[in-house]
Amino acid sequence: MAQDYTAKDITVLEGLDAVRMRPGMYIGSTGSRGLHHLVWEIVDNAIDEASNGYASEISVTLKKDGSCEVTDNGRGLPVDIHPKLGVSAVEVIYTQLHAGGKFDNKNYAYSGGLHGVGASVVNALSAWCTVDVYRDFTHYFMRFESVEDPKTHKIISGRPVAPLEKLGNTRKRGTTICFLPDERVFEDITFNGDTVRHRIRELAYLNKGVRFIFTDERVKDEKYRRIEYLYDGGLTDFVGYLNKDKTTITEPILLEGDTGDMRIRACIQYTDSYTESIFSFVNNIPTPEGGTHETGFKAALTKVFNDYARKSGVLKEKDNNLQGEDYREGITAVLAVNVKNPQFEGQTKGRLGNPEVRPIVEGWIGEKLSVHLEDLKNQTSARLILDKAVKAAKVREATRKAKEVARQKNELEAAPLVGKLSACTGRDAKLNELFIVEGDSAGGSAKQGRDRRFQAILPLRGKPLNSEKKRLDQVLANEEIRSMITALGTGIGEDFDLSRLKYDKVIILSDADQDGAHIRAILLTFFYRYMKPLITEGHVYMGMPPLYKIQKGDTSIYCYDDKELNEAMKGVGKGYTLQRYKGLGEMNPEQLWETTMNPEGRKLTQVSIEDDTEAERMVTILMGDKVEPRKDYIFMYADFNKKDDFQPVGEEGGRA
Repeated sequence: MAQDYTAKDITVLEGLDAVRMRPGMYIGSTGSRGLHHLVWEIVDNAIDEASNGYASEISVTLKKDGSCEVTDNGRGLPVDIHPKLGVSAVEVIYTQLHAGGKFDNKNYAYSGGLHGVGASVVNALSAWCTVDVYRDFTHYFMRFESVEDPKTHKIISGRPVAPLEKLGNTRKRGTTICFLPDERVFEDITFNGDTVRHRIRELAYLNKGVRFIFTDERVKDEKYRRIEYLYDGGLTDFVGYLNKDKTTITEPILLEGDTGDMRIRACIQYTDSYTESIFSFVNNIPTPEGGTHETGFKAALTKVFNDYARKSGVLKEKDNNLQGEDYREGITAVLAVNVKNPQFEGQTKGRLGNPEVRPIVEGWIGEKLSVHLEDLKNQTSARLILDKAVKAAKVREATRKAKEVARQKNELEAAPLVGKLSACTGRDAKLNELFIVEGDSAGGSAKQGRDRRFQAILPLRGKPLNSEKKRLDQVLANEEIRSMITALGTGIGEDFDLSRLKYDKVIILSDADQDGAHIRAILLTFFYRYMKPLITEGHVYMGMPPLYKIQKGDTSIYCYDDKELNEAMKGVGKGYTLQRYKGLGEMNPEQLWETTMNPEGRKLTQVSIEDDTEAERMVTILMGDKVEPRKDYIFMYADFNKKDDFQPVGEEGGRA
């Protein structure tokens, strides 16, 4: 054991070494989310040029060699020599953490990249990165590489290959960044075209009048290789896109303006659905976890509608005010604010923390929405919103009473759930797992095959209700859903409390057929609508049972797809027997444990939300009331023999 602890034991990470040593601190993870975060960091810089009026066009290209290129027609990065460091500003920006032009408001009134680490982090985590600057009629170029020191074998991150050089004259203006993520850092360096495309489209909605061009050179079909997005309607077009496959009951309400310290934009439209869909952004950055801006928006909505309900006589003097959730039933809203000095929680910017933002948003939205409702031409839609809220309040009250009765009964009638749920003996929720299993037969095998110390089993007897098509009281009347809620222990909706979760992993285990896929979709829809943090915090998984078993002598090989099957058949040679599993119920307890439940060898798929607005659209299309969008989606995507090319859904580029 080392007894001495002196100054020589203190490690100082210089330059970009800290980023490569702890990438998760800067981009969240080294998985898919972190990989794509590199793209967002560079795109954010281009967006800052556009949102401050310096650029009108942004291009994002996924190249065949695996790199990503981002181009804007803004002012171009500064190229002069930094007075203190003695090197070009380009080199400073790409090699120094916390270096940039966004720490005051001289160059950018509003910016998403306030940490000043975006460009340098991308460089640090790339195998190579090139910067082309078109400025003052001159084309400048610089290349950075992450190379291995031949003596120490350590990686030197983002080292300049040569100083900034002039390549010639040009009439172009702007900046082009191209980078190849380093496979020594990331689990997989393959960009997901859909993920990038969805974000580019989202940015086009948030920046009306700015042309976005997305190109995926890896796509074989020229028709879908290059897509343009340009939306003159901005947030109105955005809400229209989100509600495209829903039945709307009001026209969009657009509120936008500048308070002096902030730019606030909001678009609200009501549908006949029973859930709320609010998407918020700060300086073009999605804030899926909300924050002070969203809190202010919701508070304003509740106050204004309650005041209006009293003025119009919908609420009498003796009546209590309605709650916020009543006025948000069926709402689709996009809130976008621009803040000069946003305080995001973490570099991944999931939640806004500025306390001063809430009262500003609440006051401004309250004033503008009040004026809108008082306008005579908006009286009809205002009344529709109030009527919907009053009905929602009645359902909420009935649901509350039902919950109270259910809680009281729970203590006396726990036996039905106990009969279904086979609990685990362990009491540490962080170690425990809950398998939600399709069918009694598979449930019986799972109960016998599990490790009862940390694995609990909840069999489903029939399909749960599709929560996308039903009110909350109808959802809670479904026995299967009630069993899940009780087993998980978190509550739902407004009462959801993640700290009460009894199992760290919630694993959906269903057959690899159409019915199994439908059950997975129903359960994921319920979690998305009423227990969303279960997904966003990484607690929901899908079990992956094998499709085949090859037996030759004493050797058994389980295969999870056709590719594995082909490789296994080649490997074992002739004289084997092949079993095709049609369902979980065909496996005995030992097989189910060995293939699907044993943490040492099983395959799990973690469910995550990469793009909140696209998840909203998919839930609406696949699980909503309208049949045509679902048919269109299935016809577009259900070509199981064609796996190379991306095919878009519905209307894409062009001017909306």
